Amino acid sequence: MQRLAPENHRRRFSWSGWKNLLLPQLNRRSLFVYGSEVAVEKECVRQKEEGVFVIHPFSRLRSYYIMCMVAITFLNLIGIPMEIAFLDGNSGVGWEGFNVFSDTLFLIDVGLNFRMGIITEDSEGAILDLKSIRQRYLKSWFVPDMVAAFPVGYILLIADLQYHGDSPSSRASKMMRILMFVRILSLVRLLRVSRLVRFFNEVERVSNANLEVMRLFLRILSLFMMIFLLCHWNGCIQYFVPMLEEFPSDCWVRRENLMNATVGEKYSFGVFRALSHMTAISYGSSETPTSKDLFFLDEVELWIVMTSIVSGALMYTVMVANTAAMMTDVDITARAYKNKMNHLEDYMTFMKLPKALRMRINNYFQARYAGKWYDEKDVLKWVSSSLREEILMTMCSSHVRKVPFFRNCDINFINAILLELQYEVFQEGDIIIRQNTPGDRMFFIEHGQVLVENEFFQKELCDGDCFGESCLLTRGRHLATVQALTICQLFSLSVDSFHSVLKDYPDIRRDLDTFQQDKDFLLC
Repeated sequence: MQRLAPENHRRRFSWSGWKNLLLPQLNRRSLFVYGSEVAVEKECVRQKEEGVFVIHPFSRLRSYYIMCMVAITFLNLIGIPMEIAFLDGNSGVGWEGFNVFSDTLFLIDVGLNFRMGIITEDSEGAILDLKSIRQRYLKSWFVPDMVAAFPVGYILLIADLQYHGDSPSSRASKMMRILMFVRILSLVRLLRVSRLVRFFNEVERVSNANLEVMRLFLRILSLFMMIFLLCHWNGCIQYFVPMLEEFPSDCWVRRENLMNATVGEKYSFGVFRALSHMTAISYGSSETPTSKDLFFLDEVELWIVMTSIVSGALMYTVMVANTAAMMTDVDITARAYKNKMNHLEDYMTFMKLPKALRMRINNYFQARYAGKWYDEKDVLKWVSSSLREEILMTMCSSHVRKVPFFRNCDINFINAILLELQYEVFQEGDIIIRQNTPGDRMFFIEHGQVLVENEFFQKELCDGDCFGESCLLTRGRHLATVQALTICQLFSLSVDSFHSVLKDYPDIRRDLDTFQQDKDFLLC
C-alpha cells in the first residue's frame, strides 16, 4: 500500500499536494506502530492540526529522502578516501562539483533534522513537537553530524578561486599547502559512516516490504557494505601514510615501482596489500612472507601492517557472528523439523524398526509437514476467534458444504463444525476406514484419491469429496472399507465433537433426523 492514508480529509484541509508528502503513508510499518488504518488517518489529521512544517517519519518524502541519502553517503565513503590518498589535487571539475553538492546536501540534512519527526520504541506515536525534536537532536547526533558535514569542498573551491590569478609556481606551492591541510581535515568527513548506519535503520522503518524479510535483507546488505568499506579504506590508508611521509626510499610504493603509476594501479596494489594483511597470507608482495620482509618495514609501516591484521581478525569475527545470528533467525520451522526428524531417527534405531517401516514413517512426516514443523493448534490459538474462523472457512468450508445434510445449515453451525476439524495425512495403501468397525469420525478430502468398496459396490473419491458420514447420524459401524490410492490430505470430524456442537442447535438436530430415513447417499 503506497497510497496516502488521509484520502477522505484532503478537502477538509487546505493543504497543497506537496504538503501531503509530509504525511504518514499507509504501510506495514505504520500499521505495526499505530495498529489500524483508522489510527493512521488520525495521525494524519493530528499532523495537519499542528500547522507546522514537520516531516513525518513514515511520510513518502522521508522514504525518498532516506533512499537518496543512503546512496550519497555510500558514494562519499568510497570517494573521500580515494581523493585523500590518490588524486593529488587533480580530482577534476566533476569530482569537485560532487564534493560541493555533497557538502551542501549534508548541511541541509542537519537543518532538516530539526524538522524531522521522531519515532521511538517507547512512544505510542511520532514526536511532531518542534521543541521536543530540537532538544532530542541537539542531545544526540547534532555534533557528530556537524563535524561530518564540514564543507571541505567549499574550502578547496574558495582556495582555487582565491589563487587563480597567481603565477603557476606560486599557485602550486600555496595549493599544495592547502591541499595537505584539507586532506587531513577531510578525514572528519569519514564520520559519515555513522549516518550510513542510521540511514539503514531508517530504511527499515519506512519500508513497505515484509518486516522480517526487509530486516534480513538490510542486515546482509549492510554487512557486505561495511566489509567492502573496511577493505577500501584499508587499501587507501596503505598508500596515504607513505604519501604523508613523502615516499621514503624504503616504503612499499617505491619497492613496487608505483611512483609514476596510474591511480588505478596504485589503488589496486593498495587494496591487494590490505587484503593480504587482513587475510594474514602475506605482507603484500607475491613471495611467501618471511622474517626478511620485516627488515624492509619502517616503524610506521609496521604499525599499518599490524593494524590491518587486527582489522582483518575483527572482520572475520563480525562475519561469523552475523552469519550465525542470521542462520539462527532464518527458517526456524525447517530447523525444528530437522531436530524432530533426528529424534525420530534415534527412536527408530533404538527400537530396531524394519527398514521398510522406517521409510514409510519418513515419507509420512515429509507428506504431513513438508519439511516445516509447526503446531497448527497453537497457531490457531494465537489469532483472534474471527481470524481463526476465517482461516478455517477458507480451508474447509467448501468441503463441509458438499455434505448433503450440511448444505443448508446455518452459517454459525458450520463455523462451529469447522473449529472441530482435525488435519490428517495418509500414505498410499493406508487403510483409512475398515468395514464393520465402530464409526468414530468422517473425512473430507482436501487432496488425494481414495477407494471406497464393500461386497456390493466400489467407488473412487477425490479432491472435495467426503466419506464416513453415516457414523455421524447413526453412531453405527462403517459400511465400507476406504483405502488411500495416493497420498491423501484429509480433514476429519469426530462423532463426539459433532454431537457436542449439535447440542447447541436443536433445530438443526431435528432436520438431520429426517436424513436417517434415506441412506442412499451414505457410502460408508
